[in-house]
Amino acid sequence: MHVVYLEPLPPIVEEIVRGCVPAGCSLRVRRADESPLAIVGDAEYFIVAGTKVTAELIAAAPRLKLIQHQGVGYDNIDVAAAKRAGVAVALAPEGSIVPVAEHTILLILSLYRHLAEAQHALREGRWLRWELRPISYDLQGKVLGIIGMGRIGREVAQRAHAFGCHILYTDIVPAPPALEARFEARRVPLETLLREADIVTLHVPLQDDTRHMIGARELGLMKPTALLINAARGGIVDEAALYKALTSGQIAGAGLDVFAQEPPGKDLPFPHLTNVVATPHIAAGTRDAFLTKMQAVFANIQRVEAGEPPLNQV
Repeated sequence: MHVVYLEPLPPIVEEIVRGCVPAGCSLRVRRADESPLAIVGDAEYFIVAGTKVTAELIAAAPRLKLIQHQGVGYDNIDVAAAKRAGVAVALAPEGSIVPVAEHTILLILSLYRHLAEAQHALREGRWLRWELRPISYDLQGKVLGIIGMGRIGREVAQRAHAFGCHILYTDIVPAPPALEARFEARRVPLETLLREADIVTLHVPLQDDTRHMIGARELGLMKPTALLINAARGGIVDEAALYKALTSGQIAGAGLDVFAQEPPGKDLPFPHLTNVVATPHIAAGTRDAFLTKMQAVFANIQRVEAGEPPLNQV
């Protein structure tokens, strides 16, 4: 089995990957100075995160059997080209679900407690023991609106329910009644969710029908005290409309782990806003999660090599 990992990796991360490589498998990890096209000629399996897997790249690997995404957001893969070439595309939800849900809660709490501002002030010798109280909030009792009640959305609901939140959600598929009862979650139309939620969190894939699904109109429906959390994909939100909403006071704040362009340019405005907590697409980026992902990735490769269909196929 000849596997090509299309992402340049720091040595400490590559060490984790190589520790998961099964017997009978050779692994090549792309260097930062290498073009993907230059290294895939004899590849049977791709492992990919954010690198673009184009029709040209697929055609350059005539022995390719499987494109294995190490996460769940596959908008960087030309699925149609893979299908034409008879190449399966599979995801690895293992390892993404729990850390993204935890990071979502982290972003909410950081915004509600003004964590970045408090720490920055302390480093400067300012003691904001009283100043932040009038603008800080509890999570308990707030209405959390979840857009996309899939694997990650459900984990977010579980954690938010434990904090005492009221759960609204919107999804094209209703959650099982038992799950709704467990989390006291109510399925509502998107417009109702946007109007009623104190916090709106996005957990949908980036597709044609979700690109810019949160734009000026949708932001205008939200409460002026509401937060928007995006740990899914940057393209789901119209960033120009979001910037205007944040700087005009149309909404209170945003927690952003993803952006339309990644990595973004130095002129990305969001990290400079005091009502934004921004992180560099690290929601699923824990050591625990990465090890789980790699174990699942190589197990799926072994399945395909044994003639079985991959798990979590797109």
